[in-house]
Amino acid sequence: MEKLALLGGEPYIKESAPEELFKWPIITKEDEEAVMDVVRRNAFSGTDITTKFQDEFAKWQGRKYALAFTNGTMSLTAAMFAIGLGIGDEIICPTKTYWGSVSQAINFGASAVFCNINDMLSLDPDDLERCITPKTKAIMVVHYFGYPCDMDRIMEIANKHNLYVIEDCSHSHGTLYKGRKVGTFGHIAAMSMMSWKTFAAGEMGMFVTDDRKLYERAMAYGHYERNNANFIKECDDLKSYFHIGLGGVKGRANQVSAALGLGQLKYFDERCAEIRKAMNYFFDLLEGVPGIKPIRVDESTGSNMGGFYSPQCAYYPAQLGGLSAKRFCEAVRAEAAGAFVSWEGANFCLHTHDFFKTFNLFGTDKPSRIAFADRDVRDDDKLCAPSEEKYCFSVPWFKKYDKEWIERYANVFKKVATNYAQLLEGDLDKTQGGRWHGSDNAAEQQKKK
Repeated sequence: MEKLALLGGEPYIKESAPEELFKWPIITKEDEEAVMDVVRRNAFSGTDITTKFQDEFAKWQGRKYALAFTNGTMSLTAAMFAIGLGIGDEIICPTKTYWGSVSQAINFGASAVFCNINDMLSLDPDDLERCITPKTKAIMVVHYFGYPCDMDRIMEIANKHNLYVIEDCSHSHGTLYKGRKVGTFGHIAAMSMMSWKTFAAGEMGMFVTDDRKLYERAMAYGHYERNNANFIKECDDLKSYFHIGLGGVKGRANQVSAALGLGQLKYFDERCAEIRKAMNYFFDLLEGVPGIKPIRVDESTGSNMGGFYSPQCAYYPAQLGGLSAKRFCEAVRAEAAGAFVSWEGANFCLHTHDFFKTFNLFGTDKPSRIAFADRDVRDDDKLCAPSEEKYCFSVPWFKKYDKEWIERYANVFKKVATNYAQLLEGDLDKTQGGRWHGSDNAAEQQKKK
């Protein structure tokens, strides 16, 4: 038995890791010069670089059309407008995701309906049809933490019920599902490219589709350009509204971000290959450790995890005497001399948040989530209780394959799991069964990075 550092023992890792092991994004002189070109030309609000990036990204993604937005939430909002999400409609979304996947549905008078997640923290196809009603308009599929959802089953169900599918690829740039990129299955894919995503372009979002009408509607929603009349070719009903964003917003991307995006795209695939090599080796070392299970795919199937955004392990407290995920991660962090190593919980389950229970945007006599609904979708939230018991924690996100350092970090997790009994007595969260939604420690995580 080794005394854990949290309880006064020696930390397993005492010195700082090499900077390149975790540094992200990788910004080169080429990137800096591209950004300075925008600055020198005062081209922040132009579209020449953005148009080039859109064209190259669409080609890389394997879709006909791409639109760059100010952020991922805006691109997902434009996707909702594009499919005609409206008053009284319902849109299905996995409960465990970032709020920007579905919260904006209330802006359209629609209701979010939450689906359970499976052990891989992804939308559970076995629970999907339970969520479908005559009011269902679309399914918001989230490839959470880079794990590709079961798109065969999801698309089969969507087609059976004639539903739109929007893929939120904010965590899954470059991820493959059976040899095909996620973001090419649904009617639309939209994603964030914020500064610490796998595809990091400052603060930006991207919308992609093969459907010209959906593309034009997204353009009309909030992608204002001075020559946007040139983009409307099929949606005749939009032509009288030139020059005003139909969502009352202006979501066009800043060209500094577009310049960064072009540079990241150039090297993205090779950098992700390096990340996968590192993360798969790390996860190989953790296979079979009690209480934890790496969340990843079997790459022999033609699927992969893209750039392994915010890699996670599933956590099984019952295998460690009921030790909470919070206490486990606290011990892991102590073993790495206070470095950012692991945090518990990830995003909280959306159905548990008051925004989806009582928030009233419109000042009506009902909460906005059900303001225009013919049923109270909140009644079904109790059916998502199983998702609250899907525990997880983050692990180091390696950007370089450094065998020695990867093994050292793996041994940190092994040490804590092997000596878990030392932690039980002081586990104040044990009575919660290890539950931890992660909403309270997000700011603290960033401070410790």
